[in-house]
Amino acid sequence: MASTGERLHALVSNNIEIDGKPADIPADLNVSLADLGVSSLDRVALAKLVAAEFSITFSLEDCTNIENLSQLVEFIDANTS
Repeated sequence: MASTGERLHALVSNNIEIDGKPADIPADLNVSLADLGVSSLDRVALAKLVAAEFSITFSLEDCTNIENLSQLVEFIDANTS
């Protein structure tokens, strides 16, 4: 089975576009979607996809504390069984 990071990378790459092109996400995931130019609306949509894919929920505080995709992987791993 794919790791959380691999699954998240695929989810972002398959669902997020920047200027009409798939988002180019680095393999190390130490990047924020905002820095890549992903709109806030797309980030909300992605959060919903992540929540459904990994069967987790986010609080407003969780969303503001997660600054990059690497931290999101850590959050997912800490909140899934």
